[in-house]
Amino acid sequence: MKKRMLFMFLLVFGCVFIIAGCSSSSKSDSGKLVVHVGTSPTYPPFESEENGELVGFDIALIKKIAEQEGFEVDMSTMQFDGLVPALKAGQIDVVVGAVTITDKRMESVNFSNAYYESGLSILTKPNAEINSFEDLKGRLIGVQKGTSSYNYMVANGIEDQNIKQYADISTAYSTLENGGIDAILYDNPSNINYLNVQKTDAIIVGDILAGEHYGIAVNKKKEDLLKKINDGLAKLQENGEYEKLFDEYLNGEKNGLVKGVKKPEDVVISVK
Repeated sequence: MKKRMLFMFLLVFGCVFIIAGCSSSSKSDSGKLVVHVGTSPTYPPFESEENGELVGFDIALIKKIAEQEGFEVDMSTMQFDGLVPALKAGQIDVVVGAVTITDKRMESVNFSNAYYESGLSILTKPNAEINSFEDLKGRLIGVQKGTSSYNYMVANGIEDQNIKQYADISTAYSTLENGGIDAILYDNPSNINYLNVQKTDAIIVGDILAGEHYGIAVNKKKEDLLKKINDGLAKLQENGEYEKLFDEYLNGEKNGLVKGVKKPEDVVISVK
């Protein structure tokens, strides 16, 4: 009987240990909820790394939301295309990373209300004879792996053999400068930031394409956390702290500012 009781105790204890090990949420020494946040620091001005510290619009936003809602954040970094799989697996609770709200991603994760309205632009060199999206056909185009730029091009007639995917956008920018690709199709804020901080003769051409919205991705099992994030975002919009982020990280450029609540199901875009 004692052996059976001991066995049952060890079995229950083991199950509790396994469950705790699989759950990424935890408590700090002060008793606050600790939310484990993943990002890919390769997309300034939204997220980057400076002197070993994560900085940018998204990093500041999630920290301000945490302050509003009384939880702490624990940041970890990985490649962009590994963020959603890590979220699905429960290794992290949340992803911030200028993540476009798409129908495919919504199958795997929940999204917060939209916090930024973006779009894609074409970055190229003045002598490339590229002036619009139609001019990209038959040319070699760089994108960051796992981003909506790839989906947009495939859906609009660009052959896969003409799309060069990179683990991070900085490599694509360097390759453009070295003549290894003809153009880059990427998020307009990042292209603008590149022109502002680098010595380059590159230019943005054509129209802004594929209007899209960024959201904070949350593990589907974390409904309470999703509510906290949406509540915190709403409070920042109301008290002006949200708009201040555009001054601090986007040089006051506020075309992407979201007014009021835009639910993910209202702004989701379809990708193949």
